[in-house]
Amino acid sequence: MYITQALHRHLQQRPQAIAIRSQGRSLTFGELGGRVARLAGALTKLGVESGERVAMLSLNSARYIEYYQAVPWADAVLNPVNIRWSAAEILYSLDDSETTVLIVDDTFLPLAHKIVTEAKTLRTLIYAGEGKTPAGWYNYEALVARSEPVEDARRGGDSLLGIFYTGGTTGVPKGVMLSHNNLAFSSMAVLNSGVYRSDAAFLHVMPMFHLAGYAAICALMMSGGTQVILPGFAPEAVLETIARERVNEILLAPTMIQMLLDCRDADPRLVALDLEALRNIGYGASPITPALLDRARVAFPHAGFTQGYGMTELAPIATTLDGEYHCAEHQASGKMYSAGKPQFCVEIRIVDPEDNELPRGIVGEIVVRGPNVMLGYWKKPEATAEALRGGWMHTGDGGYMDEDGFIYICDRLKDMIVSGGENVYSAEVEVAIASHPAIAQCAVIDVPCDKWGERVHAVIVRKPQMQVDEDEIIAHCRERIAGYKVPRTVEFRDALPLSSIGKVLKTELRKPYWAAHKHGIS
Repeated sequence: MYITQALHRHLQQRPQAIAIRSQGRSLTFGELGGRVARLAGALTKLGVESGERVAMLSLNSARYIEYYQAVPWADAVLNPVNIRWSAAEILYSLDDSETTVLIVDDTFLPLAHKIVTEAKTLRTLIYAGEGKTPAGWYNYEALVARSEPVEDARRGGDSLLGIFYTGGTTGVPKGVMLSHNNLAFSSMAVLNSGVYRSDAAFLHVMPMFHLAGYAAICALMMSGGTQVILPGFAPEAVLETIARERVNEILLAPTMIQMLLDCRDADPRLVALDLEALRNIGYGASPITPALLDRARVAFPHAGFTQGYGMTELAPIATTLDGEYHCAEHQASGKMYSAGKPQFCVEIRIVDPEDNELPRGIVGEIVVRGPNVMLGYWKKPEATAEALRGGWMHTGDGGYMDEDGFIYICDRLKDMIVSGGENVYSAEVEVAIASHPAIAQCAVIDVPCDKWGERVHAVIVRKPQMQVDEDEIIAHCRERIAGYKVPRTVEFRDALPLSSIGKVLKTELRKPYWAAHKHGIS
């Protein structure tokens, strides 16, 4: 398979159907296909050859979807840039991948000016903004308007589709190499779960550089749903767009769901919006708490909920927890706290350090095999061999499988807290804390302890106008989990540091505690 295959189908079968709605404009599949072919023609005329890397540094936009289609159409390789990275991290990813072309929007133009003078392999700069084109740059719209369309290269299968950099908070980012088949099979698995149908009006608020955002784009291109785009996540704009565009599908992190609800509850105008079109809320990065789920059900009365677990190396989904498990019955059974079952065409095992499969209910490393597993890490053969040993992707996540085949994520193995010789998985402690009615957000981390080596430390954000102190949190946890798992210390903050997809950055929380210690804080 090749990643532009779905677009060709829609060009033939339904060219007048709406593919994209963004910033008050609509693009049909016919119009999208024409722009993609001409952008690919422009890249070819600019000297882009087979396999060359083309990067994009931009907020979400219709142009980002065009980029994702035009680069493989031109037989080149994608390199979407993490918009949360520093100039040094971006420069590393461009140089490491030997990227030759960079497309930049208005938001990141000042940052790009700092980077391009030092980049070793960049030779072509394309401005995808609305202002004056910088000297020495090509204008995106002018290229699309003036270039002749070219035939699609249609190079697919196991050939390289893109390099997707992951990490970067510590150490050196790794470029995950994904093939056309990786993304195609992952998209089919998502569609097999019943979401992103052809009648979808899907709202993009996850950053499109992230594989969660790109995977949604691929699945929707395959189904033929309409992609509604916001530049980024802004709670008020999201609620208004759901109502105005009759959005029926969205992908969020639980922290984003909470921000939406807090924003809505604070503004009577937003409470009055008609949100009944929303039928599915996909979420990932962390489980959802019962309290948050209850609030979301009230705000979105016709919506079901679907959880996905995965990572960039898995293109990106490994398991899904369908809507039927987000109910009181499965909250009581514990199924709601799982990450669900393996996706279509995906195998999962729980293994010990010697890669022996463990019995059901025993915590070990989650390993994955299937057509969604990456080709490897760009220019890192040793890291590739370690991650893919025995033909299985070693996720680094600790978890177990129950008797019914549901996967439960305990923690990153490297994030497991070892306190006094006992293993403590932060996710279990976080569930206990989050069940307190005054808790908005929480994160549990390890901090140094002279007596126990590491101690369990909770960082908590209270709900507005609600009070709770350290003693109350500790007492609340003692009623729910074993004594050695209970936080020894509690810290209250106004907010937690979040990644671009709303995942809590525990690395940032740990740094001040471990700065004077020899400890990995990855």
